[in-house]
Amino acid sequence: MLIFILNAGSSSLKYQLMNHATHRVLASGLCERIGIDGRIIHDANELKTTTEIDLPTHKEAIAHVLKLLVEGPQKVVDTIEKDIDAIGHRVVHGGEYFHESVIIDDNVLRKLEKLIPLAPLHNPAHILGIKICMELIPGKPNVAVFDTAFHQTMPASSFMYALPYEDYTEHKIRKYGFHGTSHNYVSSVAAKLLDKKESKIIVCHLGNGSSICAVKDGKSVDTSMGLTPLEGLMMGTRSGDLDPAVISFLMEKKQMSANEVVDYLNKKSGLLGVSGVSSDLREIIEASEKGDSRAQLAIDLKCSRIKKYICSYAGVMGGVDAICFTAGVGENADVIREKVCEGLEFMGIELDKNKNKKRTKGTREVNSEASKTKIYVIPTNEEFVIANDTYNLTKA
Repeated sequence: MLIFILNAGSSSLKYQLMNHATHRVLASGLCERIGIDGRIIHDANELKTTTEIDLPTHKEAIAHVLKLLVEGPQKVVDTIEKDIDAIGHRVVHGGEYFHESVIIDDNVLRKLEKLIPLAPLHNPAHILGIKICMELIPGKPNVAVFDTAFHQTMPASSFMYALPYEDYTEHKIRKYGFHGTSHNYVSSVAAKLLDKKESKIIVCHLGNGSSICAVKDGKSVDTSMGLTPLEGLMMGTRSGDLDPAVISFLMEKKQMSANEVVDYLNKKSGLLGVSGVSSDLREIIEASEKGDSRAQLAIDLKCSRIKKYICSYAGVMGGVDAICFTAGVGENADVIREKVCEGLEFMGIELDKNKNKKRTKGTREVNSEASKTKIYVIPTNEEFVIANDTYNLTKA
């Protein structure tokens, strides 16, 4: 079965065409600057091309991607109609409606539209991508795979906020969590490596956006992101956890509206705001090595926040069998893994610094022989989760 995987953003579009039987990616790419000028980076048949092309809307972007799949030197299928079997869509927010992936119909679309206030930057783009695929690839099943679904197993003690209860019942204000497909995939890989019927796993998804998840016996029991992806860890441009009173304080001192403050916390804070260098951790590490004290502070803050969550979630689960690092920073920044694990020996967490510094592909174990807790570096594969869920729902 060939599955077209789509992740539509407000001005971008990531995609893959995957053969589910072999897990082989036949083509992948990224459409950028949709509605501005347009660029498509396309990778297929061991050929990677970048094309500057006018992409006024997502419809033109998807249409051009489908054309690339069937024409020219990067052709991978004969026809879209006969060869593509289903379309899997990443959808950021499923609210309390969706506890698992679903085949999309009119009722699902109506519910996604109701959830727009919870994800105003993401869900409208996802809905648009779904409707365009229904138009351009008619008759094929479309499946929604939600970032929030994996976290729907959290108990109320984890997802509720200490607000008046009617704010939850009337407005659905609660923790939802994100990066669910990544946490699901990585924790399942770790569980197989542990080969235990019952497991306590902490997954650290560390990229420009970052979150941590406590996974007990295969189920999410707590996670760091909340009603929106702003809560939790310090990230590339997001502040993460802070005193809510900071918002009104900034409104007064900087003469900002509430929306402007939220934008400030989402786009101008985090690593970028503290370091003054960049939101890219590679550039911050480089600056710190040259003696930049603010860059070093940004690294220290980030690692301290991660460490606090690890200790907290070990307490929530009554211990931890494995800590997993994944995503761009988690997989590649050995200095971050080392700094996070430093001082956690009292919990049975002991890193092997030599193993940790080795850069190899694939899953690897970086704990010392004496460590009671396994420490894994596991490359995430969210697209595989989307393809797998799409296959399981549409194979009949």
